[in-house]
Amino acid sequence: MCGGVFFSGGCSADEGASAAAVPKTGADWFELSVGGQPLRVQLALTPSEMQRGLMERRDLGADEGMLFVYVRPDQMSFWMRNTPLPLDIGFFDAEGVLREIYPLHPFDERPVRSRSLRLQFALEVNRGWFKAQGLAPGAQLDLSALTAALRERDFRPNQFGLKEES
Repeated sequence: MCGGVFFSGGCSADEGASAAAVPKTGADWFELSVGGQPLRVQLALTPSEMQRGLMERRDLGADEGMLFVYVRPDQMSFWMRNTPLPLDIGFFDAEGVLREIYPLHPFDERPVRSRSLRLQFALEVNRGWFKAQGLAPGAQLDLSALTAALRERDFRPNQFGLKEES
């Protein structure tokens, strides 16, 4: 995606201070945790972000990933079209509980489907991350941090079935 912004003039310090914060994008990183293990993630929220995922990404930090956030629970299905990294994917239910983990193989276009039909979040991380962190099904995704990240992206958490915390 590309775009541009045209500014026709400057602003004073007072005007700049009163301007609303610009929402973050799918390229921005957010801190959250899984089972108490810290992780930096990019959020895939829009259809285009979800379709793009980690395609063509050649590197991903040791504790980095992409979290796909869906509006309602469903069965998950992912593939690795144009994705050169070996990844693991963890599927979480609406309460943020890790239910299933699968390996994803570089460039493999065969779908990896969840067994459960009641999943709402999918986390792609480097291959072996869950194991290296000692995480297994039952680990909890930090939904409070996710709620805050959604707000920073200018999305309402209740759009994704999450509680609006104050």
